[in-house]
Amino acid sequence: MSLSGLCQVCESREATHTCVQCGTAACDDHFDRASNLCVRCADRSGKGDISPASSEVDGDDVHRI
Repeated sequence: MSLSGLCQVCESREATHTCVQCGTAACDDHFDRASNLCVRCADRSGKGDISPASSEVDGDDVHRI
């Protein structure tokens, strides 16, 4: 799929990816390829600190608000 337009996160760079969760168009800096999520969704899913260790976290973790 081809994207054209600006990243919906920073609104300054060209969007090259689409978040599989929310559909946000994101540039390379605001997209996590490992999870196919924009940084906003990655942060909500507990994967905001993108690192090799964080990719091992599964969906069973419960976060208190």
